[in-house]
Amino acid sequence: MSYAAYKMMHLPTGIENCASGFVTHSRADFAPQIAPIQTDDLEAEWPAKRQIGPLPNLIVTAANILEVYMVRVQEEDSRESRASAETKRGGVMAGISGAALELVCQYSSMHCFEGPEWFHLKRGHESFARGPLVKVDPQGRCSGVLVYGLQMIILKASQAGYGLVGDEEAFSSGSAVSARVESSYVISLRDLDMKHVKDFTFVHGYIEPVMVILHERELTWAGRVSWKHHTCMISALSISTTLKHHPLIWSAVNLPHDAYKLLPVPSPIGGVVVISANSIHYHSQSASCALALNNYAVSADNSQEMPRSSFSVELDAANATWLSNDVAMLSTKTGELLLLTLVYDGRVVHRLDLSKSRASVLTSGIAAIGNSLFFLGSRLGDSLLVQFTSILSSSVKEEVGDIEGDVPSAKRLRKSSSDALQDMVNGEELSLYGSAPNSTETSQKTFSFSVRDSFINVGPLKDFAYGLRINADPKATGIAKQSNYELVCCSGHGKNGSLCILQQSIRPEMITEVELPGCKGIWTVYHKNTRGHNADSTKMTTKDDEYHAYLIISLESRTMVYARGARILDGAFMTQDLPISESSTVLSVSIADPYVLLRMSDGNIQLLVGDPSTCTVSINIPAVFESSKKSISACTLYHDKGPEPWLRKTSTDAWLSTGIGEAIDGADGAAHDQGDIYCVVSYESGDLEIFDVPNFNCVFSVDKFMSGNAHLVDTLILEPSEDTQKVMSKNSEEEASQGRKENAHNIKVVELAMQRWSGQHSRPFLFGILTDGTILCYHAYLYEGPENTPKTEEAVSAQNSLSISNVSASRLRNLRFVRVPLDTYTREEALSGTTSPRMTVFKNIGGCQGLFLSGSRPLWFMVFRERIRVHPQLCDGSIVAFTVLHNINCNHGLIYVTSQGFLKICQLPAVSSYDNYWPVQKIPLKGTPHQVTYFAEKNLYPLIVSVPVLKPLNHVLSSLVDQEAGHQLENDNLSSDELHRSYSVDEFEVRVLEPEKSGAPWQTRATIPMQSSENALTVRVVTLFNTTTKENETLLAIGTAYVQGEDVAARGRVLLFSVGKNTDNSQNLVSEIYSKELKGAISAVASLQGHLLIASGPKIILHKWTGTELNGVAFFDAPPLYVVSLNIVKNFILLGDIHRSIYFLSWKEQGAQLNLLAKDFGSLDCFATEFLIDGSTLSLIVSDDQKNIQIFYYAPKMSESWKGQKLLSRAEFHVGAHVTKFLRLQMLPASSDRTSATQGSDKTNRFALLFGTLDGSIGCIAPLDELTFRRLQSLQKKLVDAVPHVAGLNPRSFRQFRSNGKAHRPGPDNIVDCELLCHYEMLPFEEQLEIAQQIGTTRMQILSNLNDLSLGTSFL
Repeated sequence: MSYAAYKMMHLPTGIENCASGFVTHSRADFAPQIAPIQTDDLEAEWPAKRQIGPLPNLIVTAANILEVYMVRVQEEDSRESRASAETKRGGVMAGISGAALELVCQYSSMHCFEGPEWFHLKRGHESFARGPLVKVDPQGRCSGVLVYGLQMIILKASQAGYGLVGDEEAFSSGSAVSARVESSYVISLRDLDMKHVKDFTFVHGYIEPVMVILHERELTWAGRVSWKHHTCMISALSISTTLKHHPLIWSAVNLPHDAYKLLPVPSPIGGVVVISANSIHYHSQSASCALALNNYAVSADNSQEMPRSSFSVELDAANATWLSNDVAMLSTKTGELLLLTLVYDGRVVHRLDLSKSRASVLTSGIAAIGNSLFFLGSRLGDSLLVQFTSILSSSVKEEVGDIEGDVPSAKRLRKSSSDALQDMVNGEELSLYGSAPNSTETSQKTFSFSVRDSFINVGPLKDFAYGLRINADPKATGIAKQSNYELVCCSGHGKNGSLCILQQSIRPEMITEVELPGCKGIWTVYHKNTRGHNADSTKMTTKDDEYHAYLIISLESRTMVYARGARILDGAFMTQDLPISESSTVLSVSIADPYVLLRMSDGNIQLLVGDPSTCTVSINIPAVFESSKKSISACTLYHDKGPEPWLRKTSTDAWLSTGIGEAIDGADGAAHDQGDIYCVVSYESGDLEIFDVPNFNCVFSVDKFMSGNAHLVDTLILEPSEDTQKVMSKNSEEEASQGRKENAHNIKVVELAMQRWSGQHSRPFLFGILTDGTILCYHAYLYEGPENTPKTEEAVSAQNSLSISNVSASRLRNLRFVRVPLDTYTREEALSGTTSPRMTVFKNIGGCQGLFLSGSRPLWFMVFRERIRVHPQLCDGSIVAFTVLHNINCNHGLIYVTSQGFLKICQLPAVSSYDNYWPVQKIPLKGTPHQVTYFAEKNLYPLIVSVPVLKPLNHVLSSLVDQEAGHQLENDNLSSDELHRSYSVDEFEVRVLEPEKSGAPWQTRATIPMQSSENALTVRVVTLFNTTTKENETLLAIGTAYVQGEDVAARGRVLLFSVGKNTDNSQNLVSEIYSKELKGAISAVASLQGHLLIASGPKIILHKWTGTELNGVAFFDAPPLYVVSLNIVKNFILLGDIHRSIYFLSWKEQGAQLNLLAKDFGSLDCFATEFLIDGSTLSLIVSDDQKNIQIFYYAPKMSESWKGQKLLSRAEFHVGAHVTKFLRLQMLPASSDRTSATQGSDKTNRFALLFGTLDGSIGCIAPLDELTFRRLQSLQKKLVDAVPHVAGLNPRSFRQFRSNGKAHRPGPDNIVDCELLCHYEMLPFEEQLEIAQQIGTTRMQILSNLNDLSLGTSFL
């Protein structure tokens, strides 16, 4: 393996930051909902009436992905957030690590503070404790960015008052002007005599922007805290952006050394709350007060007593947001929500009150959304959207009731997509304590909460195992065999800990199977028994509960009857047979009640119109198509359903139909409830047009639809700038070679589908399939352009003719489409001849809606929150036909026919949640999972779980004493009541779980408890050669360590368990057969050719197994400090150390010795290691704490390897996430390799590495041959310039190895980045051809390389 590709397969899900702000809409768009009395001040954020008010967007970041969501309120007041794809207005400020700072928006300005001319800001430092910190003035006049520790950058907004919609506060004035940043300048805080800035923020209620900075005057450290403990202070600077002055207005000193966070108090109170680990302080220019949270809080001069809270809590690592102008919500490190109330009169705060609220997830950030919702973002568990309402507790009795009593909300949660909510409803997760009973007489606010929605998170992935699924098919071969496996991951932490079962492909649960050779298509139909009645009877039964009555199957031998005509059947009676034409056959049919659209083989279109009263059909050929000479390549009907059809909003007279009701829309009001019907047509030339039915006026047209531009705009209103670009690209295309042109001409659209799925605010999707197998997917959106659009339009129409200007009145002028990126494995091999239709839209299969794509690589497109989730289905190979089925035996199921001729009736597995990058099932553990392994013979998963347990302090202290030395514990400095206080300790156990057959929760078959203060560090299934019976045994090996503080020498145990046959008696399932105590922690075990290799502390010892005990046969004393991972291939050993990089050893049987072959001489903090095998080459891969991966190789013949002592670097790459585990999986032979498989086993013996990260993302490193690598690398260099990157960031600099200031010699750049290469397919078709020609290859060659890569790595 000299070359490799890096590919992300499952994007990160752990949410690290969240904020709210008006991005896709402005506050003014919601005018009707706001309380009518709107005061002039900017804090009309909390109207007195309980109205929803304008809801800002929710902005979240997960690792390096930023998402903007619309929060929608449904009618029955259950809330759901839906993804909104299009960002139109406002600005999101994002601090990107390093110090580039962006304002991401349509009219953005970019301020970069990286690069050689800004080195003086670093003042010689190489590494900084944290990246940039962005805060915004509440009125949006300016914002501050803290970079490089002590440099403050002030960004000034261009129009005062219309400023930035902030990162933390969403208080911008209600204007529709987007935020723009005009200029920036830098203040050096070092000149203001600040040594260590911890946090800063802007406060409310001043005329000029005022920034409050929390910093340390003199530094302290843990050993000096008893002398120097109140070292922090806050300084308030008034920022004058025009004069670039920043005078100090007020300051407060003697704050605790562990203060770390500032919360600006909203108007009318003003001021700032300082949060430290043991106390909370409030400071403003006029008043200050404090609250001690536990016994460690001391006042600055130890004289006056601080007021104490009624319970004890530690607030380090807390997150906070304001629920109202005097109540803040804090989320602690244990996941409890606390309410902090400011008791004030006028603008003077008298005291602070803290009360417990309830338990929730461990948060990484909280954002209040509007005045009745907040979002809990979490990296360790699922993120929640919660609705709150405040009640005055003087009138309400203590509510201690659990949420379970609230039946409607529990029912509503059941409808929600996430499994986590159900655990939360019936678990103790959302226990409502109410507020702690308060001794004071004031009426204190309490809040009631209810969870409205959630995002699934599978991170942080600590470890995973690769095992068989329940419904695996033992006979499967090739790529279908991959869907037999699933990934069982340890994810989450503490009470959010869970086991995630991830599968990349969907495997439906089969109900029955019938053999049906030669089947072409299947359809299910409804049948009403009321024959010949009026059409009203259809409206009476609701569509969802209606069962299908007949299944129509078309076979090869008997289809010709239907191809020349159309028949209408009612039940088993034929009512009408309609001959259409003699010469041509029907190629595709699209139905939208009461119209049927037929596309004929001679390129014509015919429309059948049904008559509900007589149940007959008449033929109608649209005049538009009769006169036109263009040949039609694909067409479909689109039914814009619902009382308020979406496309109608996009036409020019849209204001008529919105807001004022449907009365204006003319006499045919009855028809409007049914919605409008449109016909979408694409021509052989690649153009696309949308007509309304039945008049067939053209309402929208696009040139060159098949080239796949990023946006589709109606051709009549192209702005001149775009026109010139088009002309230029056309010229360059004509200059290009003739051969490339031929290639371009025979590509056309073969199938179209347009669909809007149910949901109040959903927007339609448009799908097109091209002849080369590319799938184009577009999402419609409403474009509100500047006012000058009609002028350019008039100019265009004047040039053409008068007729167009008449037409343009009814056009959907504001309709635009944006292209949605799809994964590469969606590409189908190009087929010759006529293809059968492949897209089937479904409204409800197992509660999901979307589109199924049949063919040689079947795919499910599921729509959740206006986002398409693509899930492949590999298990049956090619699928010929597909349809939905809903009857008594198969509720909301499906039928499909495979290419082998089997008809299968199935249901979707209900346990998985499909609103994720991969289908996922979460099993809550109520503890932290650490490591999991797969016991293949019995299909069991042993895993290490730790659960926090409260113990009395004297028990904990007595365990910290070395028992053998017999020391007594001196309790001199502890009083007796302190000794009985409880203390939280993690208790470890190994649970053996078995997957259930029918998707029920997994069963714990056995539990192996650890001793007190013993931590289980590793669990592995090992195969040992028993030297007495001379046969192999498969055992479970556990390595542990005693954690007893620094005064006790480290010890550990190695435990061996046998897994028994009898599953009925769970007690005897696992039995301990051996245990041995060793010096040092046992951090890794592995089996090496029948021997057991144990890493105990700084030693690596190889043992042989006699059946009753382990005997050491060889050892290796490397200077490793602590072995993180052990990997074994044949007799080679790779071990990664926590601080000393990697060692490469070999084991020789005859001399019984472990030899060090080579090591990496650099220092590296390893996270995970593994062997990478490509044919006969063996490489070593390692990931480190700086989020890099490196590939090394052993080459004793090379001179620079110091006679083989040193491992040489083969490639290095910056992943951008902490990789915690590699898994080696054999790659599948790709299509191009199948023919050449005879030439050698190099192509077949090729392994890729699947890896998991702490962000919840999964990717793979796959070996490439040199030719493919060179081609993709030159494409990658082109794409760095050809693709417009997000926020102007450079992918090449991002992928450079990060050494964090340590000396590092750069290695070769032998890994291509598929994250960048996947942009190639999203480029317009002409640009794809041009780039391919520039690097001297063809588009099909590049696409087949990318395709082979995604096929070879389509595991799971």
